[in-house]
Amino acid sequence: MLIDGQHYRTIWLKNDDPTVVQIIDQRNLPHEFNIEDLRSLEEAARAIKEMHVRGAPLIGSTAAYGMYLALLNTSEEDIQSAAQSAANILMATRPTAVNLAHAVQDVLAAISGISDKEEAVSKALETAHLITESSVSHCRSIGEHGLELFRQIQQKKGVRVPINVLTHCNAGWIACIDYGTATAPIYAAHKEGINVHVWVDETRPRNQGARITAYELAQQGIPHTVITDNSGGHLMQHGMVDLVIVGADRVTRQGDAANKIGTYLKALAAADNDIPFYVALPSSTLDFQLRDGVKEIPIEERNSDEVHYIQGWYNGRIYKVRLTPFDSPAGNHAFDVTPARLIDGLITERGICEASEDGIMELFPEQKLLITS
Repeated sequence: MLIDGQHYRTIWLKNDDPTVVQIIDQRNLPHEFNIEDLRSLEEAARAIKEMHVRGAPLIGSTAAYGMYLALLNTSEEDIQSAAQSAANILMATRPTAVNLAHAVQDVLAAISGISDKEEAVSKALETAHLITESSVSHCRSIGEHGLELFRQIQQKKGVRVPINVLTHCNAGWIACIDYGTATAPIYAAHKEGINVHVWVDETRPRNQGARITAYELAQQGIPHTVITDNSGGHLMQHGMVDLVIVGADRVTRQGDAANKIGTYLKALAAADNDIPFYVALPSSTLDFQLRDGVKEIPIEERNSDEVHYIQGWYNGRIYKVRLTPFDSPAGNHAFDVTPARLIDGLITERGICEASEDGIMELFPEQKLLITS
């Protein structure tokens, strides 16, 4: 996708130095665009934990490259021990997004039994590249499958009337590697010439919608409007939303979806107003070992300072200001779970399916043999 007319991905190897992984540091977007160098396991882990990178697919890719950096820089003679130690560090950074665990496990599997450092490093890098390219391909396919939803709505509304889609948080290309998940069908529809307008939830407390989704939509020239998180229900009641598409950090095999806090409320409002609600995700976000998302998906609780403070741009600088009384505590549950019964469908790289175990298994039949519970 584009920033100031130039194509970027969110993570890549430095052109003249393959020992350095480069990322777009998301923390100061949209006001500052910074490229950050990652040279070690510790820097990769910090980038994930402190949200220099965020979004389930990008977290997974960053973790895979973190494994590569760990092996590249290890002084341990026991490669398998070094890899497992790195895996433990990375797995502890963000508990909700299952892509991270899948990526780390893929690298561990790829280097299993290898004792030579050079061979292990090469294999880890190859696996990180494969994970990254697979993510790009999957997101592109999600866009192609989701495009059909926009075509169907256009047939009903007509060509001249805009299709209003609401999204929550940032499930765009900046949360992935390219294209995005929830935004991929939007980009595909816009490219086809369909008249699209996006309602962008601000997404407190880190404002990923207002800061990042709005930024990337503007860069692609897509009409959009930033709204407060609590506006969605009102817009739906008054016929101003045709479709809701969100991303996910983990989806169970029965179709329950964990996404940024506030998604569940959007699903409730959509159901009450008969508005289609879809979750867009690559298969790397599916967790076939979990069934009941409300009971089983771990929900990350982040630092309360994210609620107490907000950052913004003023007079050429980024400032952080406090919103709450100094003696008021704050809670910060980062995700919620939308039950499958509120989801009209899952948009994956293999197509759109019902949010149910039968629907998911129809698209991913090979997973039946891997379920352990």
